[in-house]
Amino acid sequence: MKEAILITGGAGFIGSHLVETLLNKYSEKNLIVLDDLSTGKLENIPKDKKVKFIKGSITDKNLLKNIFNDFKIEKVFHLAAVASVQRSVEEPEYTHQVNFDGTLYLLEESKKHKIEKFVFASSAAVYGDLEELPKRENMAIKPLTPYAVDKYASERYVLNSYNLYGLKTVALRFFNVFGERQDPSSPYSGVLSIFIDRIKRFQNGEDVKITIFGDGKQTRDFIYVKDVVKALILVSETDKSNGEVYNLGLGKENSLLDILKVLKNLIGELPPIEFTSPRKGDIRFSRADITKIKSVGFKPDYSLEDGLKRLLMYENIKLTSVV
Repeated sequence: MKEAILITGGAGFIGSHLVETLLNKYSEKNLIVLDDLSTGKLENIPKDKKVKFIKGSITDKNLLKNIFNDFKIEKVFHLAAVASVQRSVEEPEYTHQVNFDGTLYLLEESKKHKIEKFVFASSAAVYGDLEELPKRENMAIKPLTPYAVDKYASERYVLNSYNLYGLKTVALRFFNVFGERQDPSSPYSGVLSIFIDRIKRFQNGEDVKITIFGDGKQTRDFIYVKDVVKALILVSETDKSNGEVYNLGLGKENSLLDILKVLKNLIGELPPIEFTSPRKGDIRFSRADITKIKSVGFKPDYSLEDGLKRLLMYENIKLTSVV
């Protein structure tokens, strides 16, 4: 059997960028994309004979068994999840089945077939609303939603699989990822994709506003999707990452007002800004300490402005400057 890499959630926003990069990097390997298309899109997946798409859920144990039996899976990049915090609150049982049980099923098959590496997409949501900044991997956590609880529980199972069974695993806690193909209408859409959508519609003559919940001074650590892919591949290729968890962000805080200022400099006129009441449960400030992932060789290639320029050009939004 030809060696293959399994990417769960590979038709989604981050997953599809990962598939593209893996296709260029490992031209001799098959790429197996497993996605139930609940939020992913077929058109996101590169058309190539080395990319095999399988529609299905990570909760389907028989399907997972068949995939691992039919292909010589070398690595697993596990990105599939119910990514909506709100949906996890409304449907905790279903979310748990996907976000936790599915991870456990994948780990069991990976262990049985002695794969080379298992890379898990965790989330900065595990830190909750603890005020201490920057967020460090060894600090306290406070998962506040079923989504965050399942991400943390999965993360521990992933890392313990190395300590208990010798399965080479690693987890990355994603902060605020943005970039091309992020769906502004999805229940877990990033704030930047929503801003870009409003700007695009405004330039097309629609009567739209940018809505800010609260005063706009809340901060996030935004990282461009290509840097996320770079980090995923990096940790999959080094044994130094075995059994470890890493923050993944730029290590910088930007407020929503800062973001709007950058966008205004890039495109000129913005839609009208409307401020409304803060959303209950929103975290006020967030910033990652990325010292640990830097220690295994990670260095971001894109600043916030670089990533925004690329995203604006992808969306065919007119720029005042592309320098």
